[in-house]
Amino acid sequence: MKKFAKYALIAGSLGTALLPMVAHGQATTFSVESLGEQIGLGSADLKETVINILQLVLGLLALIAVIMIIIGGFTWLTAGGNEEKVDKAKKIISAAVIGLIIVLLAWAIVIFVARTTADVTQT
Repeated sequence: MKKFAKYALIAGSLGTALLPMVAHGQATTFSVESLGEQIGLGSADLKETVINILQLVLGLLALIAVIMIIIGGFTWLTAGGNEEKVDKAKKIISAAVIGLIIVLLAWAIVIFVARTTADVTQT
């Protein structure tokens, strides 16, 4: 039952976070072109498109890591002195922090590569 409550909390949080996109999407017809324009991909060149997609994916991964930190903190707060639950919460928080660090480093690498290749032209 506790697993169901945890999954229901995660699904409800994601549903609430995605609700504005769903409501906005109902006003327009769905097509790949309209989705690309909404995300900001439009008529951008390939490099900008790849960077935008990578930043979107890394942003979602960072959001998931922060949500996992919150879940770990909630687990720790509700442990009630149970050492097994406290250890489980510590593992969740440490794994989420490591994941967040990896995502931030990946983001830094993407920005570094984008800036260093900004002035590269073919001759």
